[in-house]
Amino acid sequence: MEHKELRIEPTSMPNLVSVVERLCHPSSLDEVWHKPAQGAAMPSLEDLKEIMSRLAAAIFPGYFGSAKVRRESMAYHLAANLDSIYRKLAEQIRRGFCFSCDNRRDSRSGCENESEQASMAFLDQLPEIRRLLAGDANAAYEGDPAATSPGEAIFCYPSMRVMLHHRIAHALHGLKVPVIPRMISEMAHSRTGIDIHPGATIGEEFFIDHGTGVVIGETCIIGRSCRLYQGVTLGALSFPKNPDGSLTKGIPRHPVLEDNVIVYAGATILGRVTVGKGAVIGGNVWITEDVPPGAKVSMERRTA
Repeated sequence: MEHKELRIEPTSMPNLVSVVERLCHPSSLDEVWHKPAQGAAMPSLEDLKEIMSRLAAAIFPGYFGSAKVRRESMAYHLAANLDSIYRKLAEQIRRGFCFSCDNRRDSRSGCENESEQASMAFLDQLPEIRRLLAGDANAAYEGDPAATSPGEAIFCYPSMRVMLHHRIAHALHGLKVPVIPRMISEMAHSRTGIDIHPGATIGEEFFIDHGTGVVIGETCIIGRSCRLYQGVTLGALSFPKNPDGSLTKGIPRHPVLEDNVIVYAGATILGRVTVGKGAVIGGNVWITEDVPPGAKVSMERRTA
């Protein structure tokens, strides 16, 4: 049976030509047009999902990936997995460099070399990332009476999912990799409702109970053994501007939580304030000034 090509004549959709012309007009197109350097492809969300899946299997063998891997053959499977991660991540990092290219890289080969170096430098941090995540899992088990084991936290808890993404994104952020860390963070944000900027520095044994609606800003510093509950915001109070009116980027503008701080549900802490060691911040409070160590802050009262 012969098939005829379907054609839509312009006269049947008289407004289409006008829409095309307006969308292609420089006054509209110039605001959104993006042309990656050297014609490179955009970073791939699907490839990053695969990389994260492979990293989860490398960090937590048996929980993710193939559950049939045995300890005696672990080295073989891990080496093959890490080789794939290295190559795939290097490609995504290269695309990230091209996405935000500032003409620092003189050639495609130079960009590829820098990407490969960044990918290997990241892999070198995996043992430390695993150590931190194991501490996070233990903190979840010890901090939640409903948890039956650290393994349950690893496999089920949104806090562990978001921290897996954050520890990885933060390492890449520290290597000055553009775009890719934010994509990794947003993958966890969309799934858990927890928004952590990859630049935030988070200490050992960190736990977010329940988690939905938590926001942790770029320049936050969180100490060891801190715990947050759902709806907590660690944000900026104000946004300094440059003489031309643009926002000043990169300055410290988010809270510092010292060790062993607990922040209960719905609390909002804004600006470069310090919450002292061992302080407890009650639910739904609004804080814009320093809190001394050991203090307990609630809507009714504040005690030292």
